[in-house]
Amino acid sequence: MRIVRNLLIICIVVLTGASAGAQDIHFSQFYLSPLNLNPAMTGVMNCNIRLVGNYRNQWGSVLKANAYNTYSFSYDQRVAVGRSDFFGVGGTFWGDRAGEADFATLQGRISGSYSKFMGGDRKRRNYLVVGADAGITQRSVDFQKLRWGTQHDGNGGFDASNATLEPSTYDPNFIFADLSAGLLWFTTFDEDNNFYIGGAYHHLNRANVSFNRNTDIFEALYGKITIHAGGEFMLADRFGLVPGVVMMRQGPSFELNTGTSLKFLLGGNRLNYQAFQIGAWMRLSNHFRDATTADALIISSRFDYQDFSIGFSYDINVSPLREASNTIGGFEFALVYKICGPEKRNVYCPNF
Repeated sequence: MRIVRNLLIICIVVLTGASAGAQDIHFSQFYLSPLNLNPAMTGVMNCNIRLVGNYRNQWGSVLKANAYNTYSFSYDQRVAVGRSDFFGVGGTFWGDRAGEADFATLQGRISGSYSKFMGGDRKRRNYLVVGADAGITQRSVDFQKLRWGTQHDGNGGFDASNATLEPSTYDPNFIFADLSAGLLWFTTFDEDNNFYIGGAYHHLNRANVSFNRNTDIFEALYGKITIHAGGEFMLADRFGLVPGVVMMRQGPSFELNTGTSLKFLLGGNRLNYQAFQIGAWMRLSNHFRDATTADALIISSRFDYQDFSIGFSYDINVSPLREASNTIGGFEFALVYKICGPEKRNVYCPNF
């Protein structure tokens, strides 16, 4: 019975991938993937240029070689406007591949923002940022690898030709445009203490994401609302808290990540910055329109050395799928490199 139950759980994982494929990618280290979180975070940094790379692997313990793999690369920079304002410009490319049928999504987009100084002094500053992005997305799937109940005769036999879906009526590869917009407010109290809150609406144009070649069939991509907040608060000279929260709602899907990291300054000054963080986060989500429950406990770490930041996190699965996954959810790796250059305009923003 345990084997049968685990097989059923694996099926749920696969089916979840098929339905969640219509949803967006997500990273447990959302704070280290700023342009995927909110286009208003484009160019919001303490340096002039930022390069970010993210990689996520999920459900490898269940799906083995068919595990979900997500990667993202972004570039953004800020451009000074007048005495205190900034433009931000950037670009992002990400890809995602899920399940045995190679359900894949690729997206490239450009983003822009404007940071308006709203008041303050040399150290304490308030900014309102507005941003938007536009991109092109490609989706594909290998219909020949899909399996249907009609292909099984109930006695252990399998007939691959007896498929429910007729591939000739579906397009295995299509492209669509995508638009998003967002807002961000942040306050810097001094060089080490700050607070921010933001929100974004993704998929403003509600593109058609149907694989069906029938032009009368329209399956709109759900719009996604993201609300996030966080900050850095030093409790002593070399110790502080870095809390954060992000809420995402997309159609029937809901996700909430919240937690905090402990930050330890290891020495050095602003020109030789070194810090280490270790944190714990909880992800809550709903499944098939069910009540929202705990999905994963996330253990994270981050090391900052001058202009480099390296982050690693590990998801401990605590949902009912843990019987099949052995509590293994997924791991993530993030790398950030900033190019500061000669310009340094006091304290500008939180340390994303």
